[in-house]
Amino acid sequence: MTRCGSLSRAVLLCLLAAGLCGLAATEVHAQSAGSDLLGAIGDALSSAPAGSDERATLSGRIIQLIAAMTVLSLAPGLLVIMTSFTRFVIVFSMLRSALGLNQSPPNMVLTSMALFMTFFVMQPVFEDAWEGGVQPLMANAITEEQALMRVGEPFKLFMYANTREKDLALFRDIAARSEGTVPAEESAPAPQSAEDVGWRELVPAFMISELRRAFSIGFLIYLPFLVIDLIVASVLMSAGMMMLPPVLISLPFKVIFFVLIDGWYMLAGSLMESYLPLAGGG
Repeated sequence: MTRCGSLSRAVLLCLLAAGLCGLAATEVHAQSAGSDLLGAIGDALSSAPAGSDERATLSGRIIQLIAAMTVLSLAPGLLVIMTSFTRFVIVFSMLRSALGLNQSPPNMVLTSMALFMTFFVMQPVFEDAWEGGVQPLMANAITEEQALMRVGEPFKLFMYANTREKDLALFRDIAARSEGTVPAEESAPAPQSAEDVGWRELVPAFMISELRRAFSIGFLIYLPFLVIDLIVASVLMSAGMMMLPPVLISLPFKVIFFVLIDGWYMLAGSLMESYLPLAGGG
């Protein structure tokens, strides 16, 4: 037994040592690869003469690469705050709560459905942004600054068309007072078009408007299911079955009611049609 225990400990020590050596080799390889990449970039920059067009072009490409990686990392957040995704996913979550279903449909299904409905609604905006900003940039017809403005313009028009004037006025007044351009007792003038609104005021105003509409739709969805819960609870109390949970009886009735009225068709159609007249980016 002693020899077996010593042998097993020796084997474990050998495996641990091998793992540590492999980890160290991997770390060294990663560091060497990173240093090689930085060295290649430095050599490319140093080989070009200072102030030459070649060095400026290479520096610009590196900045473009960093900017592209930054935009890709921020893409999920931009998708949430600048599109119809927020309204869709909140309404679907509230529908599941109203039905009394905890994990059906799963979160992945609801999020995927909201995502693809968002792509469907935002397709005209995406096309305008691609044709107006991305394609001319790829053809070297415009600069990066012009492309950024052209890409953001369709989204700005969409958000402005779906934002309440009250919400937009709130953030415009706060921004104007913080900058000192408007006295504290006065209000900022109402914008006449999307060009008169800055991103600083438009994005939070759009988010508040979307949350308000989503909760309003969720309240209307809750009402018929709440009535079914009340009816079932009243029937159970009148029958003397107070120990039986009403949710256990009302759940199948709520599900079959939602299926009979073709609820998914009505809900998805109403949500998308509320955007389609205003989805065009111009």
